[in-house]
Amino acid sequence: MSDFWIYVEVGLRHLLNVKAYDHVLFLMALTASNSFQEWKRLLFLITGFTVGHTLALILSLFDLVHINEILVEFLILMTILSAAIFNFVALKKSFKKRTITSVTLITLFFGVIHGLGFANYFKTILVGTVSDKIVPLFAFSVGVEIAQLLVVLTILAISYVAQSAFKISKRDFTIVFSAFIIGVVAPMLIENEFWNTPIWN
Repeated sequence: MSDFWIYVEVGLRHLLNVKAYDHVLFLMALTASNSFQEWKRLLFLITGFTVGHTLALILSLFDLVHINEILVEFLILMTILSAAIFNFVALKKSFKKRTITSVTLITLFFGVIHGLGFANYFKTILVGTVSDKIVPLFAFSVGVEIAQLLVVLTILAISYVAQSAFKISKRDFTIVFSAFIIGVVAPMLIENEFWNTPIWN
């Protein structure tokens, strides 16, 4: 059981590490247009993301998928940009309600992409046979999920304070927060190695 909690801690530390800023940026974009009152919708999205993330680790663990790291990094940035841009489209509540199922499925797919970004690191910290790695994989995913929830709760708290104490409307908060994320990610996409690397070779 002690090994289980060791890998939970590894998952926690890996996501909350400064080097995992891309993962945090995606969670920021995913949460920006939500509030505590919409916790059920947000829970669907986070769960879908976690399922996709774990699926990618399983596929990698069994050597069922191999993907170029540069391509993965580029796709991760694209998921962040897409999520931030979508926030502008989803400002209307009626639109948001109509698309919860499709958005959850898309978020699951994005989770697969982000999981592939973790895959190589995850494989380097495991030893033993594939069967020996199942429990650590589950524990690692639990740690990542806990870390994700901490990030989401922090963003929701910031949103609440902004709207309650500073009287910033939810719409304005979503726009400013999403624009900030786009401003961070866009230069990273432009300067990404993807544009200058023959990834298919």
